[in-house]
Order: sequence, then structure tokens, then C-alpha cells
Amino acid sequence: MRCIDRFNRLTAVIMIVFLCGISLAGCKEKEEVTAAYETENYNKDIYRGGLFADNLCVSSGDVALMGAPDTSVMRASALFDLEGQKVDFAHNIFEQLYPASTTKTMTALLAIKNADLSAMVTVSANADSRSFAMDETTCGIRAGDQVSMLDLLRGLMMVSGNDAAVAIAEHIAGSTEAFAQMMNDEAARLMATRTHFVNPHGLHDINHYTTAYDLYLIFNECIKYDEFIDIISTNQYSAQITGADGAVRQEDWEQTNFYAAGMAEQPRDAVIIGGKTGTTTPAGNCLILLENSAQGRPYISVIMGADTKSLLYQNMTALINGIPANE
Repeated sequence: MRCIDRFNRLTAVIMIVFLCGISLAGCKEKEEVTAAYETENYNKDIYRGGLFADNLCVSSGDVALMGAPDTSVMRASALFDLEGQKVDFAHNIFEQLYPASTTKTMTALLAIKNADLSAMVTVSANADSRSFAMDETTCGIRAGDQVSMLDLLRGLMMVSGNDAAVAIAEHIAGSTEAFAQMMNDEAARLMATRTHFVNPHGLHDINHYTTAYDLYLIFNECIKYDEFIDIISTNQYSAQITGADGAVRQEDWEQTNFYAAGMAEQPRDAVIIGGKTGTTTPAGNCLILLENSAQGRPYISVIMGADTKSLLYQNMTALINGIPANE
């Protein structure tokens, strides 16, 4: 009996070893087939991801620049080399500040992305230029006016019309509050994480703020659109507006930045394409620009919170003159 038991156990062990051998052989065969298939068909480029900041200028803090302007008379400033994807100069670029009318770059971006620029917009009472204070810039639209979305964008960016900002916001989102939510959603998409908007124009509110770096992120997105470049590079424009009574009138608009108006010294070796100004008492004097170096290399420069307009343009010129000659 013991012999039979031993024989049975031995037979069982042999069968287990045999079956394991077959299983391992099968696994090896499957591995060889899989490896052959992957060698022939696997393309690692298909699975290679990209980082969000791959095409952005990135800095962890302040960056020095030879000949940089006096930072004691401004709250933040920066120079971004778009082609080189680097920050040539940075001062307080992550400090949350009031943006004033540089806010309108985000308003313009959302209009270009979300609206038919040929659509005619009926101006509401909220957007009537006469509903704004005397020191709040408007482009002269009135309740009942019919204005194209493209012309509203021109009034927004060239004259810095707060009335145009409200008209755009209401047309796209139904209200300025709903539009502000769209602005914040877009800021989050662009990773402008230290920004919060409560209106489409930048009139002062303690809960309305951004940073020089976030402003760069927004403006950098704007310049991807030809319509935006065309507007900021146009010095003068005459809009034809149809009033509520059907009469057509003309509004003449000019850029608010002093370079376009011939009121500021031009940089030595760079051509200014255009940009956006912004001024309120809490925000100080702000300006963001797109310019090309002598070699045709694009840059974005920004100053926020300059003490005076004179210092704003004096230091912006010094900043742009600091573009390295070999770039």
C-alpha cells in the first residue's frame, strides 16, 4: 500500500512539473510574439506627451538685465523673448496687482474666440457711453446703436472703451457677471493661476487682479490671432455706427499708447507692433506691448504700476532697449 501511495505521489509531482513546463513554454512563446509585434508596430512618438509650458517663457523669480529700468518707480515689469522661450528680465512678475484696462486683452481674446466678428451688436443702456463717469474712457457708443463686433473690438483695444467692453460682454455672455466667469475660466485654462476678474474693462475692484506673468500668458494667447494683431497695430480708424434712429454717424478712434501717438521716444533697435494701456489710481500706469527686435525676433514687454505716464514710457523704452543685440 505504501508503495502504491508513493507511486501516486511521484506521478502527481511529475504531472505538475510537466504541466508547468508546458505553461512556461506557452508564456515564453506569447512573450516572443508580443515582443515581435511591438518591435514592428510600436512608435514611441505616438505616446510622447508634451508639457503645457513647452512653448512658454518660464521663470521662477526675478531676472536681471543689463541696463534694466529703475524698478523703484514701478510695481512689476518683464521682458519675454518669445522665439527663445525665455524671460530676459523679470521684476515682481508673480505679485498680484490691479491691471486697470490691460484687462481688456482678455475681453478681446474671448470675443475673438467666441463671437462672429461680423455680427451686429445692439448696444444696451448698460453700455451707453453716457452711463460712465467723465474720467472713465469710452469710445462713444450709445444705447440702441448697431455696431459690428469687430468695430467694438477696435473701440475696446484702440480707445480703451469701457462701453465697448460691456457691449461685448453682454453680447457674448448675456451679462458682465457671466462674462467675468468666462474670463476666469479662460485664465485657468491658460494657467494664469494668480488672476481673478470681476468685470470686462478693468475699472477698479479689490477682487479684480492679475500678475505681470499672467498678463503675459493672456497677451501671448491673444497674439496668436491675426485679428488681434491687426487691431493693435492700427493707429487710426473711423467706425460707422448706426444709431437707434437709423442715422449713421462716424466715430474716429486712435491708439492710446504714446508710441503710436508719437508722444514717446521710440526704442533704438526695435519696432513696436502695438499693445494695451491701463491706468487707474490704485493700479498706477500699466502697459503691455508686442515688439520685434532688429532681427525680427518677437518680444512681449510689460510694466505694471508705474508712478507716472512719463516714467512708464521712459522705462518701457529702456526695457526694450535692453534686448540683447545678438538676439
